Amino acid sequence: MKKITANSVLLIAMLTSAVACGQTGQKDRLAEVKKAIAESNAIYFQSFVKNDAGIFADRYADDACIMAPFAAPMCGRENAIKFFRDAYENFGLRNGKFITTAVYGDAAEFVTEEGTWQSFNAKGELFDDGKFLVLWKKTAKGWKMYRDSFSSNRAN
Repeated sequence: MKKITANSVLLIAMLTSAVACGQTGQKDRLAEVKKAIAESNAIYFQSFVKNDAGIFADRYADDACIMAPFAAPMCGRENAIKFFRDAYENFGLRNGKFITTAVYGDAAEFVTEEGTWQSFNAKGELFDDGKFLVLWKKTAKGWKMYRDSFSSNRAN
């Protein structure tokens, strides 16, 4: 039987502490990302209220892709602006709401947000709702949407 030495106890304590600190650091990072997502989501629909495609496009990473149903992926800032214009001019989107139900990941480079959304017209009437998954990417400009995939709960 091996004898437990003071050095062994110290080593075990240090390893346990390092694991606990790593988990605490990850929880702190995830809490920070959740806050950044909530702030970005609060601004997102203001772009439609103000008819400002720049606010909308700034929610996305430069190399982002919007993956709308029944359409090819729309990648890059110019396509994000085109997507905004289409939603504003052709669908009458004037406001909306995101409800985040979960955020997954270690918050090092990427996290995935899961949730539901609602879209409102100029009269404030709900005209569509659905679900989404967004892959968020840590960039030099902060956390930005990198892949945005969503679908309606309503039949066409």
